[in-house]
Amino acid sequence: MVDITAEIVLFDGFDELDAIGPYEVLVNGAEAGASIETRLVTLEETDVVTASHDLRVEPHGTLGEPDLLVVPGGGWTTANEGVRAVVEDGILPGAVDERYTAGATIASVCTGAMILSEAGLLEGRPATTHHAAVDDLEATDATVVDERVVDDGDVLTAGGVTSGLDLALWLLEREFGADVANEVARQMAHDRRGSVFG
Repeated sequence: MVDITAEIVLFDGFDELDAIGPYEVLVNGAEAGASIETRLVTLEETDVVTASHDLRVEPHGTLGEPDLLVVPGGGWTTANEGVRAVVEDGILPGAVDERYTAGATIASVCTGAMILSEAGLLEGRPATTHHAAVDDLEATDATVVDERVVDDGDVLTAGGVTSGLDLALWLLEREFGADVANEVARQMAHDRRGSVFG
């Protein structure tokens, strides 16, 4: 039995690194001693999800009741694709809100913050997103800050794409200690950037 179950929810048009970067960090965290299990999931059962650059991913299953739910971005600047399509249909934002209400910590990478905003989770909270979506996020009730990672307790956001690595490393540090996070960063040859706001 693990202390934390983490799920990264995929949808057609998600940005590859937004999801795979945090996935690799969290899985490496488990190998470094963190009591965490990480799965790639979808809302509905499917064999394959196609990412924004046509990477095809086989999810582990469907969204369960995780302790930590990570929402990637991708496709915000493209009509009818990725995050924009997900926000417009409202199903994933609703599922994110349900998991939050059930007690999950929710984290977004890049334009995944727009899904959190649609779910109502960023109202009055500090948040960040990819620079291409800053104006759109500022038009919501979120308090946009120019930071790489924002930790507001049970809701976290990360800026563009590679900041998902730093978000996941911060989550490892926050939950399991700096030694685990530093070991994972060393194993992945990743120099952590910026500071965590919050």
